Amino acid sequence: MDKKARIRAYKDTPRPMGIYRVWNTVNGKSLVGSSVNLPATLNRMRFQLEMGGHPHRTLQQEWREYGPEAFRFEVLDTLEPSDAPGADAARDLRALEAMWLEQLSPYGERGYNTPPAS
Repeated sequence: MDKKARIRAYKDTPRPMGIYRVWNTVNGKSLVGSSVNLPATLNRMRFQLEMGGHPHRTLQQEWREYGPEAFRFEVLDTLEPSDAPGADAARDLRALEAMWLEQLSPYGERGYNTPPAS
């Protein structure tokens, strides 16, 4: 396979989408989110934390305080792409994320997520 064919094959390969968690193993706090490209999102988050530029200040502060070895980057759930008519991956991701947020409740002392509006 030539270089152009490999590049085309890579670009045509769907990226894994789903729900991720950044888990602080020292204090048990978690940040839960969703992404249409899990590897890219987790890579970007790790890079931001390592460079001191993550937008979540508390998470960034605790990364500096406890060090990178205290954090785990996990894929909690994946969503398979659907070719079905009317399929909406964004809507499905939001529903899956809501389910994980309800299950883990990563708010306040338990996490870095902002609680849902009442």
